[in-house]
Amino acid sequence: MAANHPVPVPMARRDDVEHEVHAPKVEVFDPPSMTNTDPKGFVRRVDEYRETPAGLYMARAVDGHRRIAYFRSLLLPEHGLRVSRWTPRRGVDLGHDYYLDVVDISTDGPVWRTVDLYLDVLVRRGRDARVEDADELVAAHRAGLLDSSTVQRAMERTFAAVDGIAHSGYDVDAWLVTLSAEPPWSD
Repeated sequence: MAANHPVPVPMARRDDVEHEVHAPKVEVFDPPSMTNTDPKGFVRRVDEYRETPAGLYMARAVDGHRRIAYFRSLLLPEHGLRVSRWTPRRGVDLGHDYYLDVVDISTDGPVWRTVDLYLDVLVRRGRDARVEDADELVAAHRAGLLDSSTVQRAMERTFAAVDGIAHSGYDVDAWLVTLSAEPPWSD
């Protein structure tokens, strides 16, 4: 039986395109060299790295992106998350205030590495949270790029983050405090 009330449909990404199945994206964070190697292999100069009790903070410009000018990220290895705040280019509305990537995080000495587990959480402060790219997660699993335990880990991290953020009134900074992770950005 159909529901008598409308189900909200999340706003589609403005850059939504067909995505081919792809291997998990890997990113490298290298504080000694003050660089960040993005998933496409481009080495980017970093303005700031700072280790915090909860993880690693990074801030850098985003060259060549049509919507994003700058971003700040906090890697949270205990929670398998990368929490980011993006500064848009002039006149651009990103449609969210925070962007969380569900990731596996490892370190090799001072160098950090993330492996993206496809799922993302977009949060509009004080309003809502939206999970994206579940279709990519399922496609990667079907293609044999992720095993079932990795898919389960990704889903558990996503559900825990959304639940915690919702219980914090969709205030990511307040939620970070509940994780003993002081928000590292200064506005």
